[in-house]
Amino acid sequence: MIDFEPSEDQRMMQDSVAQFAKSTLAPRIRESEKLRAVPEDVRRLAHEMGLGFIDVPESAGGQGLGLLTRVMLEEELGSADAGAAFGLSGPGTFGAAVVELGTVEQAAELLADFGSTDGHARFGAVAWSEAKPNKERAGFVTTAVLEGDGYKITGKKAFIINAPHASRFLVFAQVDASKGWGGLGAFVVEKDNAGLKVGSRHDTLGLEAAAFGEITLDNAIVPASARLGGGLSEADFTKAMLRYFSKQALVVAARAVGLARFAYEIALEYCETRKTFGKPIGHFQAVAFNLADRHMDVESSRWLVWKAAFAWDTKRPENEAIRASAQAAAFALEAAMRTGDDCVALHGGSGFIRDLIAEKLMRDAKQIALCCATPEQLDQIAAAIDLRAPLDPALVLPTPDAQAIFT
Repeated sequence: MIDFEPSEDQRMMQDSVAQFAKSTLAPRIRESEKLRAVPEDVRRLAHEMGLGFIDVPESAGGQGLGLLTRVMLEEELGSADAGAAFGLSGPGTFGAAVVELGTVEQAAELLADFGSTDGHARFGAVAWSEAKPNKERAGFVTTAVLEGDGYKITGKKAFIINAPHASRFLVFAQVDASKGWGGLGAFVVEKDNAGLKVGSRHDTLGLEAAAFGEITLDNAIVPASARLGGGLSEADFTKAMLRYFSKQALVVAARAVGLARFAYEIALEYCETRKTFGKPIGHFQAVAFNLADRHMDVESSRWLVWKAAFAWDTKRPENEAIRASAQAAAFALEAAMRTGDDCVALHGGSGFIRDLIAEKLMRDAKQIALCCATPEQLDQIAAAIDLRAPLDPALVLPTPDAQAIFT
């Protein structure tokens, strides 16, 4: 029997987070935008609710409630302020990557302090992207060279979510230059490492409540134990990275669904109240068709995201779950952009004025599509699995050669 209804526990959590989003995030959306950060009292409340540990395994100190529950709650956050969803404290993308690439013991150790009483002030970050491709060879410019009982990391990373605030980074670097994109390694680097310098914050189009920035590594020395997934084969390490990117794409997609829902709802309200020629503009066929299409976008995105998250939680074959995630995220990101764009268009000239929220939703929708693998990269992953083609990292991972992303 097919059942699309959340469990009672999931519904209770969803209602709780929806109330938090409606009463706390939404009224302060412009405050967070001007502050360029989520206010501390909001971060503290979200931390007390355990929002950063929903799907982190219990073995790593999390709630272990699964990816489906996580995406349900992320949609509620996105429906109030997608930027705040990215700007909340906690392990974030760092936690997701550590769980996929590290051992159970490493994950527990690296995530422990994020759950402490002062965890609302702690951020994790993943340093994946580089602004420019390597012109000399395939792979990253940033390198990690084995020296003695540790590694020396040198290079520059950009487009890092919460880089200005992070206390701990997971840095991806080239370990074996001869293998190109197959020769990568992942290294935990603490903020107080003498060889790490946090650079300037990026001035971005949208999602202002989240801080995007860059770091420079100048002979940053880390112990051998700081490398995650070093014992995996090249194929297994690539698969672990794909799992990380796929699951993270679903989290971003859920926020995009929430954003699209927000944009649709305010467009619908405007079209019900704005009158011309004696009736609401929503009663005109061209506007009505537009609203109907955007409502379909929201509903379709949600079910695709839920289906993909369910595939992970029920341990469906890995390629099936990766493909479902790629399809769901690609659709949700594009649907959010369509809905945000049409929300502004339906408001007419007033949609471009910052007194209304419509213009912010369009800006956020454009940027959110770069906060995980792009729709084109996600399409490539889904097609490669359909065609039984090898998941070549050069084709299916978000790289500077193709498109650097925020992560």
